[in-house]
Amino acid sequence: MTIVSVGGGAFQPYDVIVARGLLADAGQKIGPFTRGRTVIVSDETVAALHGSALQASLGSAGIRSEVITVPPGEASKSFSELERLMDRLFAAGLDRKDTIVALGGGVVGDLVGLAAALYMRGIDFIQVPTTLLAQVDSSVGGKTAIDTPRGKNLVGAFHQPRLVLADIDVLSTLPERQLRSGWAEVLKHGLICDPVFFDWLAGEGAAGVRGDPTSLARAVVRSVEIKSAIVGTDEKEAGQRALLNLGHTFGHAIEAELGFDQATLAHGEAVALGCCMAFRYSARHGICAPEIATRVETVIAASGLPIRLAEAGQFSASSLLARMAGDKKAEGGGLTLILARGIGQAFVSKTEGPETVLAFLREEGAA
Repeated sequence: MTIVSVGGGAFQPYDVIVARGLLADAGQKIGPFTRGRTVIVSDETVAALHGSALQASLGSAGIRSEVITVPPGEASKSFSELERLMDRLFAAGLDRKDTIVALGGGVVGDLVGLAAALYMRGIDFIQVPTTLLAQVDSSVGGKTAIDTPRGKNLVGAFHQPRLVLADIDVLSTLPERQLRSGWAEVLKHGLICDPVFFDWLAGEGAAGVRGDPTSLARAVVRSVEIKSAIVGTDEKEAGQRALLNLGHTFGHAIEAELGFDQATLAHGEAVALGCCMAFRYSARHGICAPEIATRVETVIAASGLPIRLAEAGQFSASSLLARMAGDKKAEGGGLTLILARGIGQAFVSKTEGPETVLAFLREEGAA
């Protein structure tokens, strides 16, 4: 078992516990954070796999619980599903001293976190992430949100969980594509600030993308450590936290153009493609060496992730640019990109002109 503490500066610190078999012990871990009543929110698929085990663990610790399910998939991050969830929480009779547990991937965690932030102006919630992507990224840091037709995660709030339980064993139930999607976020953390970690992921650690639990545990722990170090000093993305969006400005624009169709392009796949584009952009403008961008492409491709825009579909360069201009990080109508001087040397750039980015998108194959 490894425990990583998050926060302690701008917000109340909490633990991320990473271990195998953690779900069976969840009741004991969650007990101190509830008066004895909890609502578990999960999607229908995850609830069928892990809901009864979590309820049993809570019950053994004397915690009463009920399960609320939402449909699986990105479409649940919507105003309509948020309203439905809020209504069911009120029907359950929760008060401000009760607790909500988010059991699932990033969609469930984002939706439940936002509901918890809004419910009676704020109620405690606990993350039990069941996908690799959620364990290494979305369950940590307090970002909660839903999507709108204008873009991804545009309506939300910062609301930190009280506890995160990352059970490595639940990852064995993931389809290969979901595991690869989460691996993209792991690679991203190395690309941002830890070249040694990236080297390990490209070598021995690559067993993690094939499901090796020892490699996965190390990858989750190091990813959480990196994210914790960043969000602990910049909760609301006023500065360095924007680095965690490496690959996301390009990736979110592509996802939005595809209507957030996860069957066509999963979120982690979009991040992987976006990371490659960020490094190619950096190389083409003399910010990093071309061979560095090539190495990033090689490692990401070896993980079974897309590296070229054509792998996601056909796109309009002007439409992608418009999506990027509407990104949450954009300021004063200008573009904000996360670029890199090398592996582990990402930085925030607010000086990239729209015409320069448009020309790059066309070089990438957008019409």
